[in-house]
Amino acid sequence: MRVIGIGILLALATDARGGDPVLTFEKDVRPIVKAHCTHCHGEEEKPGGGLDLRLRRFMDKTLDDGSHVLVPGEPEKSALVQIIRSGDMPKKGKKMPEAELAVIEKWIAQGAKTARPEPLTLAPGPLISEEDRNYWAFQPVQRPEVPETVDPTQVRTPVDAFLLKAMQEKGLNFAAPADRQTLIRRVTLDLTGLLPDPRDVEAFVDDPAPDAYEKLVDHLLDSQAYGERWARHWLDVTGYADSNGYSEADSLRPHAWRYRDYVIRSINADKPWDDFLQEQLAGDELAGATHGDYQQAVLDSKRTDQLIATAFLRMAPDGTGDGVDDPKLAKNQVIAEQLKITTSSLLGLTVACAQCHDHRYDPITQADYYRLRAIFDPAYHWEAWRAPAQRLYSLYTPEERAKAAEIEVKAKAIEAEARDMGKAFLDEIFEVEILKLPEAEREPYRLARATPKDKQTPEQQALIKKYPSALALYSLNLYDQKKQDIVTAKMAEATKLRATKPVEGFVMALTEIKGNVPATKLFNRGDHDQPKEEVTPGELSIIADQESDDPLKVTPVSSGSTGRRLAYAKWLTSGKHPLVARVLVNRFWLHHMGRGIVNTPGDFGRQGELPTHPELLDWLADEFVQNGWKLKPLHRTILLSNAYRQSSSNEISLQEDAENRLYARYKMRRMDAETLRDSILGVTGILNHASYGPPSGIGRDPQGRVVVGIDKGTITSAKVESGGADDYRRSIYVQVRRSKPVTVLDTFDAPTMVPNCEMRNQTTVAPQSLLLMNDTFILDNARRLADLLETEIPQDRRAQLERAWSLLYSKPPTETDLTRCLAYLDEQTKALTQYHQDNPPAKDAPKPNPPQEAMASLCQILCSSNRFLYIE
Repeated sequence: MRVIGIGILLALATDARGGDPVLTFEKDVRPIVKAHCTHCHGEEEKPGGGLDLRLRRFMDKTLDDGSHVLVPGEPEKSALVQIIRSGDMPKKGKKMPEAELAVIEKWIAQGAKTARPEPLTLAPGPLISEEDRNYWAFQPVQRPEVPETVDPTQVRTPVDAFLLKAMQEKGLNFAAPADRQTLIRRVTLDLTGLLPDPRDVEAFVDDPAPDAYEKLVDHLLDSQAYGERWARHWLDVTGYADSNGYSEADSLRPHAWRYRDYVIRSINADKPWDDFLQEQLAGDELAGATHGDYQQAVLDSKRTDQLIATAFLRMAPDGTGDGVDDPKLAKNQVIAEQLKITTSSLLGLTVACAQCHDHRYDPITQADYYRLRAIFDPAYHWEAWRAPAQRLYSLYTPEERAKAAEIEVKAKAIEAEARDMGKAFLDEIFEVEILKLPEAEREPYRLARATPKDKQTPEQQALIKKYPSALALYSLNLYDQKKQDIVTAKMAEATKLRATKPVEGFVMALTEIKGNVPATKLFNRGDHDQPKEEVTPGELSIIADQESDDPLKVTPVSSGSTGRRLAYAKWLTSGKHPLVARVLVNRFWLHHMGRGIVNTPGDFGRQGELPTHPELLDWLADEFVQNGWKLKPLHRTILLSNAYRQSSSNEISLQEDAENRLYARYKMRRMDAETLRDSILGVTGILNHASYGPPSGIGRDPQGRVVVGIDKGTITSAKVESGGADDYRRSIYVQVRRSKPVTVLDTFDAPTMVPNCEMRNQTTVAPQSLLLMNDTFILDNARRLADLLETEIPQDRRAQLERAWSLLYSKPPTETDLTRCLAYLDEQTKALTQYHQDNPPAKDAPKPNPPQEAMASLCQILCSSNRFLYIE
């Protein structure tokens, strides 16, 4: 059992006078005044009006007008209440909510009690209280015992035991098991983001083996599609994009895809997450690379991967290479946004809120923020900034570099020969042209032509201007196109030769410059033009204070890098950090179960939700670490549970627990954007399964939509040409442009990275229905599906419908389904036949095929149905 602080115990006591809980300053009032008041009244060097509200005893003060800040037992006489109620305070921000003011009034009415004696002295700045230290998220992870007071027949994995214990307290139980068709569709979409093949569905349904489901899960975890699906979850959190954002230019990041591929490969290989995170935070230091000395790192595939991984720290919007109005602000904004990504993804805290002042709700000081920044500053160094193009590292080997240099020498020689050839041709032409001049002016003209332009006399310039066509120094094509073609052909030889150079790849990475270590200073109100005291690198005080010694044991690495990020990465993945493992397993659980145990995955602080099952969260976190930080065993623990396998239908649970906080039913949810697009492409048979490499391009079409293809648009016109099979790659391989989200994905809530996505929204809005009714992506693929059905099963509507059901829904249609669909096809075929009779197509148009058009219309309906869009 976790130890509860004395203040919390006191707060749970009741007031003997009225039976109400006793309110204390530390637990109930201090969080309110910290959020609204102490920024001015206590945390500044000189408290506003001389009033410090950080401690209860500081409120025993008489104001200049003779009123008392606090009159215990009499809130109506307390100036604190009067000033807040009048709206005079707080001066900054929103007015204090009535509910919070009521807490203060009730506390004063009860005698304005404290939970414990207050400190005699207090330094300027924020106060970290006992309540802060006792907050659940800052306590060490402690592995609880698996509950045994539940029905063992309902427990497949420990997950079930923890959930059943909470359910039984509310009189709930698991829903009935999901049928096999529903289960294979659910787990296949969950792990791969693609619909199951009907043959796999049939094999699973007919498999009598008791471990049939376990074998299915293992098969899916071993697939390439698994890494492509689960990499997308991590790329959301990291803010992955193929463009720089920040400014309107939104320039491309042409080499960011290597990081995307690194993530996919790592997840498919089940790389331990402690290694995975260390590489992303300090891969350059692991690889022994610095900005000026990285060549050896790219000669070894493991070290190259480590360098690629540091692109995690390059994912923030960065417009510093695009000509921004305020370069200093832009540079510091990159660092701020990257810290936000790093802390929200790994710590699950809103540390970014402490950039300009102490955090209003959580025990995170502004000094804490800049201590964290100091860990990363040597790699960013805003006063010796390197723009995105200066943070690219060539993948050339020495042999490839030498080969490229050799080819370049030959190409330049060819170009020189071509230029000499052109000059010789022009000289020949000049000798002909000069004969057209009066004889007395020929020699002066020849001398003027041979004189460099900046040294010509006025007389020479006038002479050339008098006979411009005789000059023949350039524009050979104006004199003799055939000779120009000869020169052009020679120049083309150089271009062709350069094309034989080894392709030079680049890594987008973060490195330090050896020996160049900036001092990190706290910025007053977050303003880089107002630096204050210097700070040293360190962990958040609320966490560091609970360790017996400094958790960051920084030692410089042999490459000359500071080692700060490597030390921090090792601390985060030591298994002792109270947040990292909890935050990670909470995200994994969220993606499987539809809601997190902490349903604010980026905020484990006081403004976030409390865990619904804190013991389960700690058990999963410890299990994850004990299993070597490997994700696949954790997948199995969750996926093999009864909790995951149950039906989404449970009327009692729906009535008693509408938000499904107790998990007494599977949470039905809509496919996310990428799964929807990929699944539609998959059922039509055109999905391109090619993995890795540069992204498929996007562009804005004449209708204003952003679609996949080759952008051929100009400033005045929009045009997108087909990119062939690349247009049909999985969505994870489609270019992510911050200013141009792909319309199909954006409509279904794919995130725009500003700077990252902690948890996706799931909206139900009119544009989604309109897209399903009108967008060419849906219409074209509905026709493809209809054509596929006709090709596979010609002239058999009933069999075609059964096939469509198996492709889209993973189960056979009912007789009612078939009857209704066949009737629809008959009606549509008749209507379309009549339409084409009344509106004959042009002579060169394809011959109408009403039955096939009717089937395409039905396929559109099936692809737009909730039965397809939702995962049961």
